[in-house]
Amino acid sequence: MTTKSNTLFSRRDLLALIGKTAGGGAMYQAMTSLGFAAESGYNGPPKLDGARKGASVLVLGAGLAGMVAALELRNAGYSVKVLEFSNRAGGRCWTLRGGDTFTELGGAVQQCGFAKGEYFNPGPWRIPYHHHAVLGYCKRLGVALEPFIQVNYNALVHSSKAYGGKPQRYRHVQADYQGHVAELLGKAATQGNLDAALTKEDKEKLLEGLRRWGALDTQFRYREGTVSSDRRGYEVDAGGGLMPLAKPSKPLDMSELLQSNLWRYIASGQDYEFQSAIFQPVGGMDMIAKAFQKEVGSLIRYGAKVTKIEQNDRGVTVTYADASKGGAVAQAKADWCLCTIPLSVLSQIDIQVGSAMQEAINAVPYGASVKVGLQFKRRFWEEDEHIYGGISYTDLPISRISYPSTRYGAKGKSVLLGAYVFDGPNSYEFTAMAPEERVRRAVEFGTQLHPQYASEFDNGISVGWHRVPGSHGCYGMWTDETRQKHYRNLCQVDGRIALAGEHASYIPAWQEGALLSSLDAIQRLHARAVAQAA
Repeated sequence: MTTKSNTLFSRRDLLALIGKTAGGGAMYQAMTSLGFAAESGYNGPPKLDGARKGASVLVLGAGLAGMVAALELRNAGYSVKVLEFSNRAGGRCWTLRGGDTFTELGGAVQQCGFAKGEYFNPGPWRIPYHHHAVLGYCKRLGVALEPFIQVNYNALVHSSKAYGGKPQRYRHVQADYQGHVAELLGKAATQGNLDAALTKEDKEKLLEGLRRWGALDTQFRYREGTVSSDRRGYEVDAGGGLMPLAKPSKPLDMSELLQSNLWRYIASGQDYEFQSAIFQPVGGMDMIAKAFQKEVGSLIRYGAKVTKIEQNDRGVTVTYADASKGGAVAQAKADWCLCTIPLSVLSQIDIQVGSAMQEAINAVPYGASVKVGLQFKRRFWEEDEHIYGGISYTDLPISRISYPSTRYGAKGKSVLLGAYVFDGPNSYEFTAMAPEERVRRAVEFGTQLHPQYASEFDNGISVGWHRVPGSHGCYGMWTDETRQKHYRNLCQVDGRIALAGEHASYIPAWQEGALLSSLDAIQRLHARAVAQAA
């Protein structure tokens, strides 16, 4: 008789087998079924009771981390002032629209030429369903949301080295890969190769699950026919009247499919962050920033370039260059300070903190990321290829193309995300290009997926995050080693200073990480302030 511990071990072996064979998406589904996956939650805004009357906090940075801190601290009774380097609030929560002008480091100037109502999010562009803090503040602040289409089975997956460079439909690759893998696993189960890992009842359930998951026939085979075509689509769809009868489609050959590497793209929608539902603010991601700004905008001083952060046992003094006064040196003082400046910039500022925090600030490099927004004369992806929202993937340097998840069927010009290049050599190569060259290359590469690019392209704009003033990179790139050595030191309250932002979270690059980090930091800062006032 199998013991409980042995059963658990064998099930983990099974999960590993599924993961290696069927991919991470299938393994995650299995983990969920066996109770190994769990979700963490956000429990609402912090309770900051007992603030000393007249106590003050200086917040550095008016991104989401800074503005949520300003909102909650002000509501708790603190006197709050925010210093922001740029002339806008939101930080990476940013949207570009027609008429906007953006000057990147190095002096290159771009003016967005998009049509009215069109926009491009150079930073965050989607909100997962389990990012409860972001969703909670959207609800609290009245930010309207709409679905973001992460997975569209009619979108494309593309390899420049497979199938003669011809893009394949996402649904074809997914259905055929799952079908072939399910057939192989079914053979392993029926031939007794999994008897040591499964009970008789488990094996029966596994076989039935594989048949349904892989669209196998009654003999557990993945073959051309109605069963597989109900999953991957028909060569000729069913019609009406005397139209031709439906004709099943032919699956891709297993060996050729495996060698194409296209299967690596199809699990993306099954990753925890990208499982439905996913959302976006109506009208652009900066609707969130604008909602926060409506609440705390009067507390923000824009054009304030922080140059020095000092502290003693009585308070904090921040020296900054005031752009509104021609760069004149000014100072702001407060009892406490919450600094949300990205570490890529903070590491270049004279800050008076202990050696442990300083080492942590200096230890975290920032990832490179480039996004390119392209406007076309018409929605050819909808009209010609019936792609409504979702993402197409490619091994070309542009990495992916994301189609708008709103205004389906609209006439006239429309914008899509024509490139999202992050980490790795391509991201640095694109960052080094002039903005117009990034746009040109995005169009050039995109033509391999959509030949219509050449005739339908109208204009574009690009953002390389290492060239964004005040950011100097996209997000904090922690490793296991740097987290082990520096993370807790980074997140401690150092005297009267605390740090917050996506870089001070376990959810880097996401707005959720920025919010949770800030809420945690202000609670600990508040606890220290109350304790010292007692």
